[in-house]
Amino acid sequence: MKAAKIIFWVSTILFVAFMLFSGVMEIINNADGQKLMSSLGYPNYLSPFLGVTKILGALVIIIPGFPKLKEWAYAGFVIDFIGAGYSFAKTNQPQGVYFLVIMLIVVFVSYFSYHRKMKVSA
Repeated sequence: MKAAKIIFWVSTILFVAFMLFSGVMEIINNADGQKLMSSLGYPNYLSPFLGVTKILGALVIIIPGFPKLKEWAYAGFVIDFIGAGYSFAKTNQPQGVYFLVIMLIVVFVSYFSYHRKMKVSA
């Protein structure tokens, strides 16, 4: 039980911290972010929207309770990462694909350890 909690909290805090940072940077929509979005073929007005959804999803995952919303947040992040990975792959930016594969692993560890933690505590 203790190992499941530790794995959950380490992976979740790492993941949520990255999502919060990423969300804030997308809301700010600085020149580097605009350059990245343009290189992927997306309009710059999409960044603030994605930033808000990342922050909301990260908060849902870290705040206790809301089990159905957590499922939707995890699903949304996986869809976001797969879409971003596809965009990086189609624009020949393999470093983005590699990073997103790592983030997918982290989110899956968080998700499955969350369910294991809930099963053990029940």
